[in-house]
Amino acid sequence: MFRIARGASAALRSLPCWGILLVACGSDSSPIRIGLAGPLTDSVGAPMLRAATLAVQEINATGGVGGRPLELVARDDHGDPDSSIAAALELERAGVLAVVGHVYSSATLAAAPIYNGARHPVVQISPSSSAPEVTQAGAWTFRVCPSDLQHGAALARFARNQLGLNRGTILYLNNDYGRGLRSVFAAEFVRRGGAIEDVAPYLGAEFDFGPYLDRIAVRHSSEFIFLAGNRGEAEAALRAARARGLRLTVLGGDGLEGIERVGPLAEGVFVSSAYLSTVETPRNQAFLAAYRARYPEAAPPNQAAAASYDILHLLRDVIARTGPDRARIRDGVAAIGTTAPAFEGVTGTIAFDPNGDVPNQPVYIGRVTGGRIEPAQGS
Repeated sequence: MFRIARGASAALRSLPCWGILLVACGSDSSPIRIGLAGPLTDSVGAPMLRAATLAVQEINATGGVGGRPLELVARDDHGDPDSSIAAALELERAGVLAVVGHVYSSATLAAAPIYNGARHPVVQISPSSSAPEVTQAGAWTFRVCPSDLQHGAALARFARNQLGLNRGTILYLNNDYGRGLRSVFAAEFVRRGGAIEDVAPYLGAEFDFGPYLDRIAVRHSSEFIFLAGNRGEAEAALRAARARGLRLTVLGGDGLEGIERVGPLAEGVFVSSAYLSTVETPRNQAFLAAYRARYPEAAPPNQAAAASYDILHLLRDVIARTGPDRARIRDGVAAIGTTAPAFEGVTGTIAFDPNGDVPNQPVYIGRVTGGRIEPAQGS
């Protein structure tokens, strides 16, 4: 749990009238509690916790919300669906007004019935759950990242139009994530005149990719491999490909996050992401400067971190408009981009559709270059 002392600022003058009245006349100076749920100790979730803490510090340094500080109530779900249910129950009972989380789609979907089905439901905004099923998780569940459908289509367009690739092979993790990416990528690539030579499933990072790659080598006609899975499997597939002298173009979705840290093995791999720390927009540059100043020893923030930072600032704005009431906060979030202004954040313009999705959020294509992911030319 994190609680950061509130400060005073002339920025309070920009709050709506009810907020100013609370400061001037109200007696409630208790913290406004916001939940944070994710795998807070792993390489994906730890940056999320750092960025959320930074956002709370910034908000409280400018007066909080109506003179009340934000208090971050953090629960580690260990990236596990069962643990996410326990975390959701704790947060709902702790009286939080909203939850930032969860990170992985399986955890978000497992926890969604808790947030949606409570006696007094609480809005849940995921920074990074990209499974298409999140769209149907409930009226109190939102996300601020593109879905797997958008990632797959963006990668197919890039492969065909920017890289000029004509024929390829898809290796996909045989779960909802892998199958979703596979189907959308293949459909979009073929629709644009390309051909998919082979589509093969696998299970886990310990899978033997050798026979698949031998087949690619013998056929000698695929120009690329699309890896629709996670980083661990991608590393295994890349090692097996390099051992066979295969130098095909390799593409993958956001499940490959962190692949740049494996060194020369990943050089040249193309990945999709809802956020790249190397994107040179003014908001991202300001966020990076603040993040580096607060965490000088940390690696650059990831997508979950940047999106969590955005969500907390978005919630600050919503609560300033609606007041500290769960139902009104939910409606205030749902209105963003329709009857209320879209939110301009580090990750882009956040505007929700009726399903709680953000269909206009960008998908970036990056290329591993010298241990970093740089925006790919033409993406």
